Amino acid sequence: MTTETNPYAAPKAPVADAATAVQGDFVPGGRALPAARGWAWIADGWALFKRQPGMWIGVAVVLAVIFIALAMIPLLGSLAAVVLAPVFGAGLVTGSRALDEGGNLEISHLFAGFRQRFGTLASVGLIYLAASVAIALVAGLVSGAGIWSLAAGGADPASMGAAGATVLLAFLVMMALMLPVVMAVWFAPPLVVFHEQGAGEAMKQSFVACLRNIVPFLVYGVILLLLSILASLPFALGWLVLGPVVAGSLYTAYRDIFFE
Repeated sequence: MTTETNPYAAPKAPVADAATAVQGDFVPGGRALPAARGWAWIADGWALFKRQPGMWIGVAVVLAVIFIALAMIPLLGSLAAVVLAPVFGAGLVTGSRALDEGGNLEISHLFAGFRQRFGTLASVGLIYLAASVAIALVAGLVSGAGIWSLAAGGADPASMGAAGATVLLAFLVMMALMLPVVMAVWFAPPLVVFHEQGAGEAMKQSFVACLRNIVPFLVYGVILLLLSILASLPFALGWLVLGPVVAGSLYTAYRDIFFE
């Protein structure tokens, strides 16, 4: 018995398995890495961007339009943007993984979080929103008297100086309280969408992973701060490149930290 081959069929090659990136064994809570990895995550994010720069810029434009549209809706739009941020974050890391595994980035990847694990991703956003509101209230209580003193006209220089110090203290308190929240949310999208973790577990593991890598994240943050200044100079057009690089670096950092 012979098997006929269709001469008009699309050619096939055993490349599907080879295209899949072998990431290794998953490490709960992540592993501690040297400081130099902070720069490597950005470099790897740039490498992902270079594979499809046009599509990355298209994704960035679509995402910017969505968030601008949300910002035009009084109050509810801003709240929705915070809640949906992890959902879109899951879409960005999904697209990054597709590129990493030899596939193509598509606009549809941006909305992958709406199709997969939406409730859990939105829960991460809700927790972040609730924490942010609570921290803002604490900062408001700390700085309340200082703000009233600054707003009052004719205050003497000593009172103005004390009020300014109070406001500065409130700002520093807010930043200190927000840092652990950001650490808990940073890797939550890929942990939710790739490993089917609940919101609480994903945020816990994200926080632990960031804490274990506080030094490389310090390097990462300083470099991104400098790049963000450069990206903002020509009418902020540089963010069309830096934004996708940051998205790619989030994925490469997740891959680097959570896998042996």
